[in-house]
Amino acid sequence: MKITFELTRSDLEHFKQVLHRAREAAQQLTPEQIIENASRVLSKVNGSDTSDFIREQMNKLETLIGMALDEGWGLEDEDRRRIIDAMAYFSETDDLIPDHIPGLGFLDDAIVIEMVAQELEHEIQAYRDFVVFRSAEACRLGEDASSLNKASWLEERRKQLHSRMRRRRRRAGGRGDGTKSPFSLL
Repeated sequence: MKITFELTRSDLEHFKQVLHRAREAAQQLTPEQIIENASRVLSKVNGSDTSDFIREQMNKLETLIGMALDEGWGLEDEDRRRIIDAMAYFSETDDLIPDHIPGLGFLDDAIVIEMVAQELEHEIQAYRDFVVFRSAEACRLGEDASSLNKASWLEERRKQLHSRMRRRRRRAGGRGDGTKSPFSLL
């Protein structure tokens, strides 16, 4: 059975207020505690018999957790705080819909994640691109992705950019013989 519904502006405003209250309540928690609480909710969802919609939304929560924990990603403090704030709702013990209710228990969590994911759309996409790039680099180098630290990633990226620079320079000059264009300043 498929059920669809639409949230009105007032519904969304209500969720925003709930999220704001959760952020305020979570100020007494450390970022590590907030991440752990979000991870706990994710584990509950993964261990439940819930809908595909909720599982898809929880993949976004998994991405947020990854962003916060991934040292290779190297979030700046302000960006990390935004990610932690986005996960604050999952530290609330009193969900809008209690998690133990079959079929619906994680619906409020999924709605909150969708709202947060829309707000953090660019951060999520950038992180996913980074993970794909890092994984490709690990395969190319024959290493485990987790073994690539920021310095090695930057060095590898620098090499790639230098190589690209040289290729573009050669194409722009149209000369493969090393001679300079008569219009070159360098």
